Order: sequence, then structure tokens, then C-alpha cells
Amino acid sequence: MSANSINWAAIDNDPRFQRLRTKKSTFLTWLMVLSTVYYFLLPIGAAYFQDLFRVKVFGVVNFGILFALSQFVVAWGIAGYYMARARAYDAMAQELIDDAHKIRVQ
Repeated sequence: MSANSINWAAIDNDPRFQRLRTKKSTFLTWLMVLSTVYYFLLPIGAAYFQDLFRVKVFGVVNFGILFALSQFVVAWGIAGYYMARARAYDAMAQELIDDAHKIRVQ
């Protein structure tokens, strides 16, 4: 190991890193659950709520088509929300990166 090596064990034990990992994992878990539930609502709705999905909204466009198209809107919304929240995580990570160069292997 070189003298310039970073002490990864010390960084892993840093309370700021623990907080960052916990916050980001919790956030990503809830985003995954939300997107998975919303994704599976389409096939479940098409299979079990056919009458609802056949309701005409305007012209030949029915609720099922609008719900299917909303999948794209929700996906882009989730991506945008993640990008907004990721800035805070990036700032926390940058603080750790800046301090990591000070924590060296003894």
C-alpha cells in the first residue's frame, strides 16, 4: 500500500458517509417502489378493470391509452425528481471527497 492511499475503512466509518448512504438508499428504495407499483398498475388495470380502461375520454382515446401514456410522464417525473435530489447527495459526497484526501493510511 502506498503512502498516498486513502483510508477507505475510515471513510466508511465516517458518520457523514453513513448518513449519506442511509438517506440515498432510503430515497432510492421509495422511488423504486413507487415506479414499480405504478408500472404494474397498467397490466393489472387492463386485466382486472377492463370497464374502467375502456371509458372514452375524448374521441377514440380511452382511459387505458391515457394511463399507458402517463407511464412516460411519471418516468420522466421520477427522473427529474431524482436529479433535483441528487444535487444534495452530490454536495454531501463532495464534502467527503474533499476530506478523504486528508484521511490517510497511518
